Amino acid sequence: MTEQDGSLTDLKALAESGDVAAFVERARELHASDVSDVLAGLDQETRLQLVQALPPEIASEALAEMEEEEHPEAVLAALVPEHAADIFDELDDDDAADLIADLTAETAERILSEVEDRDEIERLLTYDEESAGGLMTASVVAVAQDVTAAQALDEIRRQGEEVEDFYQVYCVDARHHLVGILPLQRLVVARPERPVREIMDPPPVVALPEMDQEEVARLMARYNVPAIAVVSAAGKLLGRITFDDVIDVVEAESTEDLLKFGGLGGEGEAELGAEWYVAARRRLPWLYLNLVTAFLAGAVVYLFRDTISRLVALAALMPIVAGLGGNAGTQSLAVTVRRIALGLNPPGTRMAHVAKEMLIGLVNGLAVGAVVGLVASVLGHGWHLGVVVLLAMWGNQLAAVTLGAAVPLGLKRLGFDPAVASSVFVTAFTDVVGFFLLLSLATWLLL
Repeated sequence: MTEQDGSLTDLKALAESGDVAAFVERARELHASDVSDVLAGLDQETRLQLVQALPPEIASEALAEMEEEEHPEAVLAALVPEHAADIFDELDDDDAADLIADLTAETAERILSEVEDRDEIERLLTYDEESAGGLMTASVVAVAQDVTAAQALDEIRRQGEEVEDFYQVYCVDARHHLVGILPLQRLVVARPERPVREIMDPPPVVALPEMDQEEVARLMARYNVPAIAVVSAAGKLLGRITFDDVIDVVEAESTEDLLKFGGLGGEGEAELGAEWYVAARRRLPWLYLNLVTAFLAGAVVYLFRDTISRLVALAALMPIVAGLGGNAGTQSLAVTVRRIALGLNPPGTRMAHVAKEMLIGLVNGLAVGAVVGLVASVLGHGWHLGVVVLLAMWGNQLAAVTLGAAVPLGLKRLGFDPAVASSVFVTAFTDVVGFFLLLSLATWLLL
């Protein structure tokens, strides 16, 4: 057990024992994420009691670190408005907006009426939750481009007392339009009388408030910046998005895509922490859909029942042809969806990607089909059965990789999430095509 695990165990034991005073003292020594983990594992009544006892600066950070499915807003709703407002006053405006958004309108208004900086929170609430505007904080450190280096340092010191963890200093004009980024190292070594406009760099990248959060994450990764300025269409500085918020976005989007890829409907992190009956209800429709596709594959097999009864070896070869096709399709699907997520399939290259996957399917289909066909040829029906299996495997591999590459690209072009082209559909398709090719070719060439 690590020292961190031991600290969490001790803190949880204090919470469960009811020793509130000792819990508060121990919580002061730990990171907010650790306190959040302990609170998340407690029942609602105990969690509320401890949040009421914690200092607002600790309670605010712990609640902000809790996952959405752990419902930190329920604790805030149960507090008296004055206490809840004290906690909100300690939160960054973007974290406060996230928590307020999960409350009922009546409860949110009751708490916001006691919050000092409600205007900034309400402004952030006007943006879509999954956009750059919904992700940003309005707390920035900005200096006028007309001031000197010495004046800029004084202004940064003053603003730095109010803005925590700033990674960039923005330069603005008289109308608060973003005109540059001020490198701190260059500022510190500059002559005191040197104008800021001679020190600043142009912004490497900016985001509009309507930009999707996934695009923001891609921009931050591409340009390797710790923060991205959010500006209006006219260029006015509205706020910033920091790398820690983007890390959360990447994790959430990856979780959602992975669940969609597995045919779970893409419920995101809510699926990971859901109760068993909720998870069962969410998964059942996808199982029913999978059942329909399985019936289609079964119908193909039933259609060729006479062929199977006369060539029993086909029954052993069917799952091999279909299974390998499913694997090839899933490989192509995974590569394509990931390329889309990373922005590696710009317009004009999509057909080239599909063509590349088809070439891979042709080569691998021939290589794998030759092996399976050789095995099939020694099962008692000679080289004719081997040729049938080779052709069926070859055709199914080609169909599988083509579908795995083309469907996500098509969905993306139509404005849909490409991750919904999950392996469930690819597997169903390759089952149907694989069974049909093998059984129809056997009927045609062997009977």
